[in-house]
Formats: sequence, C-alpha cells, structure tokens
Amino acid sequence: MTSRTLERKKRLRSKRKLRVRGALFGTQSRPRVSIFRSNKYLYAQAIDDAAHKTLACADGKKMSLGNNKEDAKVVAKVFADNLKQLGIKEVVYDRNGYLYHGVIAAFAESLRENGIAL
Repeated sequence: MTSRTLERKKRLRSKRKLRVRGALFGTQSRPRVSIFRSNKYLYAQAIDDAAHKTLACADGKKMSLGNNKEDAKVVAKVFADNLKQLGIKEVVYDRNGYLYHGVIAAFAESLRENGIAL
C-alpha cells in the first residue's frame, strides 16, 4: 500500500474511534471493554472510566496466540474468566474504531457465550 492509502485508513479509523468512544463510559459495575488488535496479536482490557483504572486484561501475546477468529475466542474466554472473578457480569463493548466484523465480532460473541452481557 502507498503511504497515502495508509494515512487515509488511519484517519478513517481515528474518526470511527472518536465517534464510538463519545457514547461509551465505563463504571466499576459495568466497565468499558476496549479491544486492540495489532498485526500479530489481540489485547483486551476492562476499564473503569470513573476511577481511571484498568480492572482486568487479557494479552494474546503472553498466551502465544495470534490475531485470528479462533484465537480471539480463546482470549475472550480467558478474559471472561477474569471478569467473573471480579464479579462483573455486564460490560460496555468498545470496538476501538475497528469494524464489527471478523476477529472483533468473534471476540464479542465469545464473551456472550461465556456469560458476559454486552
């Protein structure tokens, strides 16, 4: 890809990210689940925006998992277990500017299957 195309993609994701984030706010009882995917790995964290704290996290790199649908389901299962240990059953899903499709959708569906309400 050319640098011009990459800049356009970054700009569009940034606009989506701001638009989505403007309507979301995490609390202690219902934290915001922010997901980040790099080219190789998938990361997720539960954030309490009121106290500015990270409550739980899951790191695909530490689990030696890649960035695909099957690995996203495993990361979501581990993340759901971490949330259940904290007594959290409902979250607000922040897709972080990514389109709800593929790995991002698989992660959300797996969270629902493991008992976390989005």
